[in-house]
Amino acid sequence: MSITIAGLDEVGKGALFGPVFAGAVILNSQSENQLIAAGVKDSKKLSKKKRASLIPIIHKFSNCWSIGQASAREIDLLGIRKATEKAMMRAIHRLSTTPDLLLIDGCLPLRLWEGDQKTIVKGEDKSLAIAAASILAKVARDKLIQKLAGNYPAYGLEKNVGYGTVCHRKELIKSGATKLHRQTFLSKIK
Repeated sequence: MSITIAGLDEVGKGALFGPVFAGAVILNSQSENQLIAAGVKDSKKLSKKKRASLIPIIHKFSNCWSIGQASAREIDLLGIRKATEKAMMRAIHRLSTTPDLLLIDGCLPLRLWEGDQKTIVKGEDKSLAIAAASILAKVARDKLIQKLAGNYPAYGLEKNVGYGTVCHRKELIKSGATKLHRQTFLSKIK
């Protein structure tokens, strides 16, 4: 009997604006070959255009996939680690199949998960399921932030997708934070 393994990764943990996203992907050996051939790897090593082109391929060749998120408000209320865990659990619960084992990018275990799990530092380079999850989460989060950028044009969100670039920080000092900024992340901005 084979075990069902889900790769899990988060995106946006260090951003100043918007939610944190998590992707979860379950693959099989046939889908892995297709995704390798298509060029799936760590989302940070792919161009924006390449990541976008891989989304329909990941959707097609994954056994199942999902995305979860936790809002800026949840991040402020719970702290970034707990909010990230909530986003991950939401992604897991949205999978059509319950995994037997989670492969999680990084060194921190998912404390809310009662099943088997394994943390993998630089997991996007070592697990295709984690790499696929990172691409799904990155593209979904970037798309949301770029959509929200029109509501908050001064912060450069269409380019920085919520991260603390010089432009973003300068605008925070000048205009203050929006309701979608993570208030707990802004104390050191001067």
